[in-house]
Amino acid sequence: MARKIDPLAKVDNFDRRKSKYAPIKQALTAVYGELNWSRNLDGMDELISCILSQSTTDTNRDRAFDRLKARFPTWEAARFAAIDDVIEAIKPAGLANQKAPRIQDALGVIFDKVGEYSIDFLNELSVDEAKDWLVSLKGVGPKTAAIVLCFAYGRAAFPVDTHIFRVSKRIGFLPEKMSANDAHPVMEAMTPAEDYYQFHIQLIQHGRDTCQARKPACERCPISAHCDYFHAATEAASH
Repeated sequence: MARKIDPLAKVDNFDRRKSKYAPIKQALTAVYGELNWSRNLDGMDELISCILSQSTTDTNRDRAFDRLKARFPTWEAARFAAIDDVIEAIKPAGLANQKAPRIQDALGVIFDKVGEYSIDFLNELSVDEAKDWLVSLKGVGPKTAAIVLCFAYGRAAFPVDTHIFRVSKRIGFLPEKMSANDAHPVMEAMTPAEDYYQFHIQLIQHGRDTCQARKPACERCPISAHCDYFHAATEAASH
C-alpha cells in the first residue's frame, strides 16, 4: 500500500504563506466584523443539506432540503421511502438520481451503526476520528465532513469550498497545484483553530464580494498588499 503523503509536505515556503494570516484576518475583520459560532442546523440536517449542496447553488440546495423535510417528517420516513419520491422531492438541487440513493444509504448506515438517526456521538470523538467516520459514508468527502463538524458542532475543522479554494490560491496560502482535498489540512495549519469558523466565512464573503472568479476587483481589495495574485499582476503590467 502506498504511503500517504502529508499535504503540508507539498507546501513550499510555508512560513511565508502562514505569515499572511494575521494581517489578512485583521483586514477582513475590519470589513466583515467579528463572527461568533452559532448553530443553525443540527448534525443530521447539516449532513443531508451538504449532500444536497454538491454541484448546485445555496438557493437550490435550500429549496431541495425544505421540500425533503416537508415531504418526509422523519429521517426514517425518508430512508424507507420509494426512491422516486425522494428524487422528486430533492429535484431542485440537481443530480437527484445520484443524491437520493446517497441520502438513503447514509441514513441506513447511521441507523445501523448508531441505533438512531443522529450523529451527535461525533462530539465524543476526536476531530480526526469524526472526520474519518463521516468520509466513510458514500458521497461524503473532506469538505462535507469539515462543514458538519464546524457548523453543526463548533469543532476545529476548516471547510474549503470553491470560494475559499480560489481565494486562498490567489492570496498565496495554497500552492497553485494543490488539490481541494489537500487544501483542508493546509488551511487548518495556516489558521488558529479558534478562528476556523470566522475566517472560513470571511474568506467566502470576500470571494463573493471582491475576489470573484472571472474578474477579481483588485482595485478595491482590502488585502491586495498581501496577495500573490495582485503582486504578480502588477509586476506583469509594469513590463
